[in-house]
Amino acid sequence: MTLQDWLKLGGIAIVVVGLALRLRTTIVVVAAAFATGLAAGLPLFSGDGRTGLIDMLGKAFADNRLVTLFIITLPAIGLAEKHGLQIRAGEFIRKLRAATAGRLQITYQLFRIVHGVIGIRLNGHPSFVRPLVYPMSIGAAAKQMRAKNPESLPSEVSESIKAAAAAGENYGNFYGQNLSPVQAGVLLVYGTMLGLGVEIRLWDLVIYTTPIVAFSVLIAAVQFLRLDRRIRSRCAKS
Repeated sequence: MTLQDWLKLGGIAIVVVGLALRLRTTIVVVAAAFATGLAAGLPLFSGDGRTGLIDMLGKAFADNRLVTLFIITLPAIGLAEKHGLQIRAGEFIRKLRAATAGRLQITYQLFRIVHGVIGIRLNGHPSFVRPLVYPMSIGAAAKQMRAKNPESLPSEVSESIKAAAAAGENYGNFYGQNLSPVQAGVLLVYGTMLGLGVEIRLWDLVIYTTPIVAFSVLIAAVQFLRLDRRIRSRCAKS
């Protein structure tokens, strides 16, 4: 390999070093892109029939601008939390006799799958899990353990609930979107198979995915019900 070929790999080193030093991810990635592009001989701006780095980055941002829409929700979520959204959510769930931390995760997973089926993409972790699902689960666990307030729960219980809430979001989002023919993942598989010469319909992908989605719900239900069992066991020991 020539020196220029090694310089083209400099972007990888920048990413590794930048993430190791815990620098801002956006700055690290953009710096790596500039380093790699300049080492490859690309111009900064378009001209003479060549696309420049600035134009490439601008086009990439414009094409994927929907990814950044979740930023718009952050101020609203912050204000809601400031004015007691988590406290009210916990108080509401403690009034429901049948509510438990595990059952709540099962319900939320099904909720996310339904949204995936109808083709609605939600930024679940910042919009739902953090401000609503997690505090409601903590409130349900506090009721199960007869705790005076959610803050008095053992850290191992609260951390297990936090992990379960994140898992319910990931399961529902990942598998649910595969049940919609308009989701990007399904379209990517469809386009790839057509490119390989495999004739298939979009709805065939959805049909063959359905048993996997059902199996994921069953596996997750076992996981979340085991969480309820651990909470009851901890309550008995206390």
